[in-house]
Parts: sequence; C-alpha cells; structure tokens
Amino acid sequence: MYRDKIKELIDWKLGEYRKPLIVLGARQVGKTWLIQEFGKQKYKQTVYINFEKAKVMRDIFLPDLDTKRLITNFELFAGFKITPEDTLIVLDEIQAAPQGITSLKYFNEDSPEYQIIAAGSLLGINIHPNESFPVGKVDFLELRPMSFYEFLLAMNENGLARILDEKLYDSLPVFAEKFKEILKYYLYIGGMPEVVLHFSQFRDFNKARQIQKKVLKTYQSDFSKHAPKDIVPRINMVWKSIPSQLAKENKKFVYGVVKEGGRAKEFELAIQWLLDCGLLHRCFRISKPGMPLSAYQDLSAFKLYHNDVGLLAAMAKLPLKTILDGSAIFEEFKGALTENYVMQQLLLKDDNDIYYWTNGNSTAEVDFVIQNDEEIIPVEVKSGANLKSASFKFFCDKYSPQKAIRTSLADYKEEDRMTNIPLYAINTIG
Repeated sequence: MYRDKIKELIDWKLGEYRKPLIVLGARQVGKTWLIQEFGKQKYKQTVYINFEKAKVMRDIFLPDLDTKRLITNFELFAGFKITPEDTLIVLDEIQAAPQGITSLKYFNEDSPEYQIIAAGSLLGINIHPNESFPVGKVDFLELRPMSFYEFLLAMNENGLARILDEKLYDSLPVFAEKFKEILKYYLYIGGMPEVVLHFSQFRDFNKARQIQKKVLKTYQSDFSKHAPKDIVPRINMVWKSIPSQLAKENKKFVYGVVKEGGRAKEFELAIQWLLDCGLLHRCFRISKPGMPLSAYQDLSAFKLYHNDVGLLAAMAKLPLKTILDGSAIFEEFKGALTENYVMQQLLLKDDNDIYYWTNGNSTAEVDFVIQNDEEIIPVEVKSGANLKSASFKFFCDKYSPQKAIRTSLADYKEEDRMTNIPLYAINTIG
C-alpha cells in the first residue's frame, strides 16, 4: 500500500540539518509498516528494535546515554556493522524503554551522522513519567489513518487518484458515480491500514467490520493499561458517547450526553487523554473569522471527532445495507459520518488550523473554518440533496471571505462567492 507520508520521510533523509525523527500517531495507523517500508526503499540495511518485544534491550539506556556505547549495543542486537550513511536505525515503541526518548537529544548533539527514527503511540510518549523530553533536538512526523486518496490507490483506482492528485476538476463529473461508490466504501471501511488491506484484497465488508471491532477493543484495552486508574471509567464514558455527540443536530460536545449532570471539571482530563492518544480530535468554536483564528477561539465550546470515520461507523453499528441505499450513508445519523470524514481529510494537511463558527446566539453555524497560511476559508458540509444553507449565506454576507467552500455530492462548480467541491475531492482545497 502507498502512504503519502513517505515523501516527508524522504525529505527528512535528505535534509541538511536532519535530527532524530519521532513518528507519532494512534495505535494501528501504520507507523511501523511505513518506517520499515521506507527502510527497504531508501537504505541498504535497517536496524529494527521494538522495545515492547525485545525486553533484553529495554534497560539499555539506563547506565548512561553515551551514543558510542549505544551504537555498539545496537550492532550486537542487529548482528551487523552500522554504517551511518546507509543504515536506518528504528527504535519502535520507544516509550517502553526508560530514558529512550531522552537519548535522542544526545544522538542529535554527539552523533548527528546516524539516521534514527523513533516511533511510539501517543499513549506512551505524552504520558511517559520522569523523563526529559528532547525539546528542539528532534523532528516530528504525525501519521493518521489512510486518506481517501490513499484508499483509492489501495483499491487500484489509480486513475481516480490521479484526478485528485493533479486537481483535474474537469474530469470529476465524468467519473462522479465511481467516486461516490468508492466514497461510500470509505465511510464504512475507513482508513485503518489493516482494515483497508483486507478489504482491498477480498471486498468482504463483514470481515472488515470484525477487524474494526478488534481495533476498538484494543483501544479500550489500552485505556486500562496506560491511563491513570482514576480516570479510566471517565475515558470510557467519553469514548462511548462520541457517536451520540455527533448524531445531534448541533454537534457541539455536551457533557450531559456523557453523564446526566456531567460537568467539564469531571471529564476534562479524560478528554485530554483521548486527544493526546490521537483517538479524538477537537475543533473549537470561533466567534469571528479573524487572523489568527486562535485569537478568537472559545475554549468552552468545541466538537470532538473520531480519528477514523470507519471506526465511528463501527461504534455506531452502522448496518451494511446503508451502503446500498442510494446516498443514505452520507445522511446517516444527521450527516455525522460525512462531517467526520471531512474533518479527517482536512487534518491531513499539517498546516491547517481548523475551527467552526457560530454567531452569538448559535442560530447560525458554519461547519469548519480553516486557516491555511494567509487564507481563512469557511467550509460548509452538505450531506443531503438540499444545498441551500442560510447560515453559510449569513456568514459570507457578514464577513465577505475571499474564498468559500461548500462540499457536497454535487459536481464541482465555481460561483461568484463560493466553490462547490465534491466530497470525494475535499483533499484538493488549500
């Protein structure tokens, strides 16, 4: 399978001021596969150490952080000589090795010639106790579930993928029905690599759902394994509430949906833990589309989106027959899947700051407002056939944005004040 982030790994390898690289991401989004594939393609040899599995190596950093000693031990583990110019050193699940993350500082300062990639789920890295984090001494790359573009490639729809990659908007209407069909699959299957790989090979929706359930069980097992014991019940409550939160007409997160009478103070640590793990993504409300958007955010009002639309569909127990019923999957539980899908694709551009807007009394709302470099772009998501939106018109009349996007199942169309971009091409904006 192809992962677009491999281009960033190549840029890192060729960078003049390369530092040790930390690859972040939720469990099972494909970090290990991507790094190993990169090693196969671009290096003569790879040293791969998984500190969760290779218990004998876990305490290697404790005596001292002398990089020459560490390299010697890596060589003994690998069984061959490490040559800095053509060897990739991969330290996987580095959070399982005490002082492992701290060692990256010394590789950067004392042995910058070695090419080192460390990986680990956000579960470990953001909550690793009693360890100095090498601020300014490492580079970062964040991996998310597979995008719709990557899903097309996995499904051998290379022509459709080329249309999106090259922004061949004139070709979109010609292949619109095929795009819609594959997008339906994506809303159900999502972007978790194991699920996508199996589905691309066997086209078995039921087996894909079984794999999704297994992933969800793994996540919930991680709650008990990694989170502070006193907040595990609240983490589970927040996690299980996400489909209900997004099924509301107003998708603003409401603590009372988690628990009757629930308050922010009771659940804020649980929410932060899920955010740190990369399992949820938060979108704050802004009061005004000013530059920068962060100056106008309301920290008390936000939406929470799932990290993967397919896992959201599995949590919501979306029936398979929905895929066969016209455009029903796009409108299912008030368009929650569609909106989560758009958020998921917008997040793939690391420089996007993503918010939503409502007016003072919440009678008007725009689904997303993104800041990309010097641009502020409102994005209205339409999952049904009715493309009219009084809120979007109100926003555009009030603030006169230079660029406005509506995304729907309708064909690509440029109008005076707005461009309609089909849902399946939302990755082309920005």
